[in-house]
Amino acid sequence: MINKDSIENLKNHLDIVDVVSQFIELKKAGANFKACCPFHGEDTPSFVVSPQKQIYHCFGCGVGGDAIKFVMEYEKLSYPETLEKLASMYNVNLNYENTNQKKQDFKILEEVNKYYQKLFVGNKTAKDYIISRGISEFSIEKFEIGYAPASHDTINFLKSNFYNLAEAKELGIIDTGQNGLYSRFIERITFPIYSISGKIVGFGGRTITGHNAKYVNSPQTKVFNKSRLLYGYNIAKENIYKRNRIIVTEGYLDVIMLHQAGFTSAVATLGTALTKEHLPLLRRGEPRVIVAYDGDKAGLNAAFKASVMLSQSDFEGGVVIFGDGKDPADMVKDGKVEELNEIFANPAPFIPFAIDYIISKYSINDPSQKQKALIEVNDYLKTLNVIYQDEYKRYIAQKLNIRESFVKTSTDISRKIEVNLTKIDIAELSVIKYILENKNSLDNILDIVDEKMFEFHKNEFLLCLNEPDNISLNRILLNEHILNYSNEELQEQLLRFLTKFYTKKMSNIKFDEKLSLKEKSLSLRKIQDSLRQLRSGKLVSYNL
Repeated sequence: MINKDSIENLKNHLDIVDVVSQFIELKKAGANFKACCPFHGEDTPSFVVSPQKQIYHCFGCGVGGDAIKFVMEYEKLSYPETLEKLASMYNVNLNYENTNQKKQDFKILEEVNKYYQKLFVGNKTAKDYIISRGISEFSIEKFEIGYAPASHDTINFLKSNFYNLAEAKELGIIDTGQNGLYSRFIERITFPIYSISGKIVGFGGRTITGHNAKYVNSPQTKVFNKSRLLYGYNIAKENIYKRNRIIVTEGYLDVIMLHQAGFTSAVATLGTALTKEHLPLLRRGEPRVIVAYDGDKAGLNAAFKASVMLSQSDFEGGVVIFGDGKDPADMVKDGKVEELNEIFANPAPFIPFAIDYIISKYSINDPSQKQKALIEVNDYLKTLNVIYQDEYKRYIAQKLNIRESFVKTSTDISRKIEVNLTKIDIAELSVIKYILENKNSLDNILDIVDEKMFEFHKNEFLLCLNEPDNISLNRILLNEHILNYSNEELQEQLLRFLTKFYTKKMSNIKFDEKLSLKEKSLSLRKIQDSLRQLRSGKLVSYNL
């Protein structure tokens, strides 16, 4: 973990214009800088960078934040990875908690990987197998394919190089059994597994001498969690972001062969189905997700579960199922690259695939089976967003040959508060902008201003009070049409703002039939007193 003080020190060295201009071209525009937004396609610049406020905001797609957030989004890095990159760019030292342990961890894994690679070169059996699968020498090097020897050879390598055996055990390289220490990978072809930041965290291994388990992975460690990792992601990530597509397969060889054939956004799960823990990684760059699985029972079931999870999370993409005992690696070896191109370009969308899979489990010619299918598919439909629910209820009705009214949808979908400037009131927004830029004035302003006074921008005012750092508010801060008030100008604006509110309030009270004569009289006296003070140039506390 990076020390908080060194994070603050790094922030003090960052200038947002300097940081952003190292990734995109900025042009001066008044007090700010502008560019075409790098996060969505546009011809007219709507991406604004403010050197004064040290923030950026796109008026087209709504993204925004500070220098660190920009690099995170642009480079698709985690927060710690971004800090390390910026620290390197600006020659700032970062202090870590338990940093020595961290560096030692990766050093052992790196050296063991080099050892396995060296052994692979001299192992004819391992090399013949890899070449027989169609893998080129270039791919062997690119993916650092290695060979794990007999157990005692790995242990002797660690001992002879004076590596800490306790650390090697913690990292899943070795373990302790009834007969003492043993290697986790014995007589297997090895595939190193990297984190997104390019650090080796574990291995996958395939037997070539008939072990019971064809494939094994490193066990769960402090740096290796197979439910959060994807094999090949470190190599594929640039192409994933560039091509806006990620192909998720089931095996190491599928990934290697697909890359070899030009499908360089391919990755693989590590002997497990896709899980919710994979979603943040899949979300990076917002790519279309293509799930490419075998057509056997296990593959179809895994594809269904992935489709349900991804559609519920609003991912775009679809499913590709390989039949006839073939997999992507076989198709590449057989020269069927054009066929693969066509298949990946036309996957079955997640929602229809999931619906078809559910219905296929039932004999819908039997009314009782049809009813069960309807119940299950309805339960799935209600987990989707309302647009998809409305769209696919017709599809379900057609598939089950029933009336559309039998398919039930749910409207219980919560929506995030967003700043909406389609209907704007410059006076209201100028008050909000002043509060955002002068946070010390908030208590004084709240004495005289209430949310009820905001006719058009109540949500933005509440967001300003409760989440002043919400990036949606950058749209107000960087809008050049919203005035920047001085203290004197704010005073004048508040006088007009409050006079307008109290005048309208007085009119409403006069014609409010729900109020008694006594209640009306009391409220009107308060308002009239407030208006007198406002007309004399004095701000009044809100007391209604």
